[in-house]
Amino acid sequence: MSATATGKLVSDRINRIEISATLAVVNEAAQLRAKGADMVDFGAGEPHFSTPRHIKDAGIAAINSDFTKYTAVAGIPELREAIVKRHAADLGSNYAANECIASTGGKLALFNAIQVLVDHGDEVIIPVPYWVSFKDIVQYAGGKCVYVDTKESEGFRLTASLIERAMTERTKAIILNTPGNPSGAVMDPKEMRELVRIAHDRGIYVICDECYVYLNYAGDPISAGSFTEYKEHVVIIGSLSKTYAMTGWRMGYALAPVPITNAMQKLQSQSTSSSNAIVQKAAVAAMNGPQDCIGTMKAEYIKLRDSALAGLANIPGVKCQKPQGAFYVYPNVTGFFGKAGINNAADVARKLLHEAHVVTVPGEAFGTSEHIRLSYAVSPKELDRGLERMKKFFAEL
Repeated sequence: MSATATGKLVSDRINRIEISATLAVVNEAAQLRAKGADMVDFGAGEPHFSTPRHIKDAGIAAINSDFTKYTAVAGIPELREAIVKRHAADLGSNYAANECIASTGGKLALFNAIQVLVDHGDEVIIPVPYWVSFKDIVQYAGGKCVYVDTKESEGFRLTASLIERAMTERTKAIILNTPGNPSGAVMDPKEMRELVRIAHDRGIYVICDECYVYLNYAGDPISAGSFTEYKEHVVIIGSLSKTYAMTGWRMGYALAPVPITNAMQKLQSQSTSSSNAIVQKAAVAAMNGPQDCIGTMKAEYIKLRDSALAGLANIPGVKCQKPQGAFYVYPNVTGFFGKAGINNAADVARKLLHEAHVVTVPGEAFGTSEHIRLSYAVSPKELDRGLERMKKFFAEL
């Protein structure tokens, strides 16, 4: 009997997840744009900067020198060495090259890490609001998501005690994302150390998504990997996408104990194999080359953040906490619920998209229903244009 005859076409595990909400918004905006709509895009989290010249040159040189063959699954030795040296120099970790694996983007590194750590029924603690893919990747692995709410009134800040109260005998891992997407919240270094210690003592893994680690406006960058005495239960997920404006290059990595990186290699060998050889050479240049581009972009993001906050403050009914990192604002839009058929954040985002032609992501994608996410990684002119449209839209409700 065929699959369609039994009524089951696809696997149960694929039905446990949904398409990425941010990609869904991008696709819907693209359809409107194709019909001639003039869109202001605050949706996708993507730097508006160009990839630095020396990184592009390294990629071009790799092509011209025919460095276009398969490489080792975990990445070429010089890339793995560059990753661990850069992380040690900037974030105080102490990893060896065999504790590093390069991957096709940080999302794949996260996916692989969770697949090799989480079994059916294992609990994974996820602070709310969370990045859209955390829950789906855990659910795909068969794990159970345990959500821990943070308070908007406290800037969505996470503490060790909040997480500790959610731990049970079935807790396998905790996912941290600091600075956080979508809130921009930054975890206090003392709280992070305490959480890593507690997790280590209980044999629980801390999976730390460091996608925005360099975009910390509250102080120096911090990493769970710097607490080297607890590294046995720490998995670092890194990405070059935001740090070096390399989103489309797709280069990420994981730093973890050898048994975990070996297991990730095994899984990756049966899926993507190595990451792109050309991109690996560009990544070496990014890690080993001049780092001033990071400070330049960070300074611009701070200006854009402040402009975004000022613009939102001029919209009656919108409330917004000041983010301490990343490049998002996460305004509360409950002041408009009950108006013009609006019942939740999804309705707000939908109306902004179709009526104001401003692309945002509804908070439901991140575990809340009171907010929308705006990426301010755009030009100052585009930011002002979008905020003006939003002001007019909300005034007319």
